[in-house]
Amino acid sequence: MAFTPYVIPAAPVVWEQEIKKSRFIACLAHTPNAEAAKAFIERLRAEYPDARHHCSAFIAGAPNDSQALGFGDDGEPSGTAGRPMLAVLQGAGIGEITAVVVRYFGGIKLGTGGLVRAYGSSVNGALAELTTMEKVIEGRLALSADYSDMAQLESLLAQNGAGWEKVDYGAVVSGVLRVDMRLRDTLVRQIKDRTQGRVIARPITD
Repeated sequence: MAFTPYVIPAAPVVWEQEIKKSRFIACLAHTPNAEAAKAFIERLRAEYPDARHHCSAFIAGAPNDSQALGFGDDGEPSGTAGRPMLAVLQGAGIGEITAVVVRYFGGIKLGTGGLVRAYGSSVNGALAELTTMEKVIEGRLALSADYSDMAQLESLLAQNGAGWEKVDYGAVVSGVLRVDMRLRDTLVRQIKDRTQGRVIARPITD
């Protein structure tokens, strides 16, 4: 289901290991979209300007969204860095996450298999220290109501965990609600039924 909550990073993580004199510094962060992911990658390039490689992988949406993926080998042999890093992220089932592994070359070549293991294990090491939180997919509803219906309306909002994003107390009460998308259609129906059709909540789709 597109509306199913998923976990996202709660705080950044930096984790480091040394393999045959090369330093691998794995950095994880919450990045809600591809633009944020690319900005994080560039920030790490600036933060570690003297490193040989800044390899990356990101999931810029829900964990199972195949349209929101990206990776880069940044000079390492094709398929030895970004792709195995992405595979580890996908296996973790975490959304809206970017991993950058910064490598300071130590003079000893690791070989194709060694690079795959080094980059994959670096991301795994960082993931072991990552804290996560649940992201609930929310929808928005627009409505207006007479004051006489507000007690009933506020009760329904509380029951469904919905709340006002903005509200105007004028001649009538009007505003925008935020609600868990899994409960949106039920709440729309309940509002209409409980107020005998006097209050209609309309989904905002933009």
